[in-house]
Amino acid sequence: MTAIADRPVAAGTEPGPLEAARRAAERARDHLLALQDPAGWWKGELATNVTMDAEDLLLREFLGIRSARETEAAARWIRSQQRQDGTWATFHGGPAELSTTVEAYIALKLAGDAPDAPHMKLAVEWIQAQGGVERTRVFTRIWLALFGLWDWERLPVMPPELIFLPPQVPLNIYDWGCWARQTVVPLTVVSHFRPSRPLPFGIDELRTGAGEPPLSPAATTAGFFQRADRLLHRYELLRRKPMRKAALKRAAEWIVARQEADGGWGGIQPPWVYSIMALHLMGFSLDHPVIRAGLEGLEGFLVREQTPDGPVRRLEACQSPVWDTALAVVALTDAGVAGGDPAIVKAADWLLDEEITVRGDWAVRRPGLAPGGWAFEFANDGYPDTDDTAEVIIALHRAAQGADEGRAAALDGAIERGMRWMAGMQSRDGGWGAFDADNTRELVNKLPFCDFGAVIDPPSADVTAHIVEALAIRGRARDPRVRRGVRWLLEHQEADGSWFGRWGANHVYGTGAAVPALIEAGVARDHPAVRRAAAWLIGHQNPDGGWGEDLRSYVERAWIGRGESTASQTAWALLALLAAQEPGEHPRSAAARAAADRGIEYLARTQREDGTWDEDLFTGTGFPGDFYINYHLYRLVFPLTALGRYLAERLVESP
Repeated sequence: MTAIADRPVAAGTEPGPLEAARRAAERARDHLLALQDPAGWWKGELATNVTMDAEDLLLREFLGIRSARETEAAARWIRSQQRQDGTWATFHGGPAELSTTVEAYIALKLAGDAPDAPHMKLAVEWIQAQGGVERTRVFTRIWLALFGLWDWERLPVMPPELIFLPPQVPLNIYDWGCWARQTVVPLTVVSHFRPSRPLPFGIDELRTGAGEPPLSPAATTAGFFQRADRLLHRYELLRRKPMRKAALKRAAEWIVARQEADGGWGGIQPPWVYSIMALHLMGFSLDHPVIRAGLEGLEGFLVREQTPDGPVRRLEACQSPVWDTALAVVALTDAGVAGGDPAIVKAADWLLDEEITVRGDWAVRRPGLAPGGWAFEFANDGYPDTDDTAEVIIALHRAAQGADEGRAAALDGAIERGMRWMAGMQSRDGGWGAFDADNTRELVNKLPFCDFGAVIDPPSADVTAHIVEALAIRGRARDPRVRRGVRWLLEHQEADGSWFGRWGANHVYGTGAAVPALIEAGVARDHPAVRRAAAWLIGHQNPDGGWGEDLRSYVERAWIGRGESTASQTAWALLALLAAQEPGEHPRSAAARAAADRGIEYLARTQREDGTWDEDLFTGTGFPGDFYINYHLYRLVFPLTALGRYLAERLVESP
């Protein structure tokens, strides 16, 4: 089959965006194919911020395994990310962030940087102006306490006895999102031991002497928990705690049971790091198989590079091969690469091998549901997620087109198992969260140590849209669960016509997911929700023809739909506009068609010679408002998808 990107433009067709799209798609397709691993998968780097590197050095210091060579390479990377005002941010071009800057400063001091060095003095001055270490988040102060730089008494208590609360009782560990649950359980162990392994330096220069913030009113939920925390501090002073020994044992068993094949926990840095520390404090030696596997696994998350200033190393917070591979298959098939192409066959075979067939924590809320689905990472069998599962289903559905009978049966079997599991994870309100069903109890947000990141996993528009789209593509558009999902999406459209994006930045991402899903599920293109979404996108197109949305839109409404254009966000907007366009020369399509043409021209104009795009700005989201991601493959797979769909709609194949 001839790929769309290679098809000639029909005689008489005006060059412009159509020819530009064809050439750009061809280059992007070739570049993406060249990135495929021989095993069949794709994986782009997942970049975050320097807290990953600072905490990696601090973990190694805590365990007594930090080496000079590793320290120098990590410190060189951390220095390279410092801005001219002496600060560090959580995303490229973002505002300075206090806790990130404090952790980076301490890591550099650990590496031997003198406090009176110009770059260190700048950091100190800024930290002081922001209120000092006294105003950092709880997690940063936990790291300080581990090294005697903060008093454990000035931190919220996290009792290990939480492990005994049954799922029906508020504040049990399954009320937390899976990423938070896996972090909180080991932290309760660390909190019990209250270790202090002093560093050869202090951080008095970062202190302002500021006292604790005043308590919230007693009648508020936050005020109640703050006062309850004082009672827990008194409880910690008791010599005998009847359930403590059993709680620590249960917590350790819970942690060990969730270690993955790659040595990690959940495939993400926070639970990985805290689980190693917790088990070490419980008496697991560095030679213990669990600890050894955990430390060796972290090596696979390190990115090493040679720079003019010397070698650098940085730690990925997570890795995304399943997600990236599914998106790559979708992009390539949208560009006309056949399902039987060797690259697609290899990718589909690899995805089949990654299917999860064991039960995980999700079964606590869905005990009768059979396992299925896919996770984000190479190894994370305990935590498949509905979002990855939806994209893999779409990818395998594409790969099944034209497959022989035996191969199609294998693909269809995995797809059906994934769909059953994914559909069964629908929450009571009709939407889908990423990892758990009905993980919506907001009470945990009020706990004193929940001052960083999302800690629950409620349904979101982007995840719900991907699932609705996947089920509809497989002929389930009239399924009652899909209809409930459609209703959820329509009810959660923002007043301005956009949708909030939980896992991508932000309303451009949510809208780019919701509109194609609604159309696939049978919602008419002239439906008011679709028309309002298209109008919102057209109204937020940048003068250069692209779209962008700054990550500050999660906390400052003025940034919603506003920001420097990026390739990935431009592609998301195009996917929605292309899906929303009514056929023929309908007057309502004129504005959307013109906006899409300008968006395609932007992609063609900004494409690099090698077929990909530059994208320093972060467009992925870990925790809205707190933690962001630059998926290095987004700048390629999403533009190729948009280009392919544009060509499929506009290009007339030569006779």
